[in-house]
Amino acid sequence: MNKQSAAVGITVLAVGLIILLGKLGVFAFIGAVFWPIFILIPGILLHVLYFGRIAPPIVLVPAGILTVVSVILLIGNWFGWGLMKYLWPLFIFAVAVGLYEYNTFGLVRSQYISTVVLGLGIVSLILFGITLIWSWGIYLLAIALIGSGIWMVTRRPKLW
Repeated sequence: MNKQSAAVGITVLAVGLIILLGKLGVFAFIGAVFWPIFILIPGILLHVLYFGRIAPPIVLVPAGILTVVSVILLIGNWFGWGLMKYLWPLFIFAVAVGLYEYNTFGLVRSQYISTVVLGLGIVSLILFGITLIWSWGIYLLAIALIGSGIWMVTRRPKLW
């Protein structure tokens, strides 16, 4: 067997495996589960371009946003989209991360950008807390009442 027929045989084998895996739904499954990685890759690539001194500092804004958003989408895709009713404030946080990276690693640090980053972070945290309290509030109230009841029973004064 010469080298050329071996290469053709390996190519035919690879094509056959690719077709078989495609017909079995392997590629559809991988695409359905890991599609947010196609958002993560440009975010990481922009980080690499900036830190490799190829791109200007402004690319850190979309790099941070794309990276955080892809992680949020991966969580939603892997653990269920019902989590988005709790995680939606993190999209605001993604903008804060992008601006924070730009302000930290950029050429000029701006007090205005720092204030915007802090404001967006606080708004995101407050909205996340409100979302949790809105959905889990009755459980928190029940736990607080149980805890205060236990405290009242154990801390009562002795009468004799």
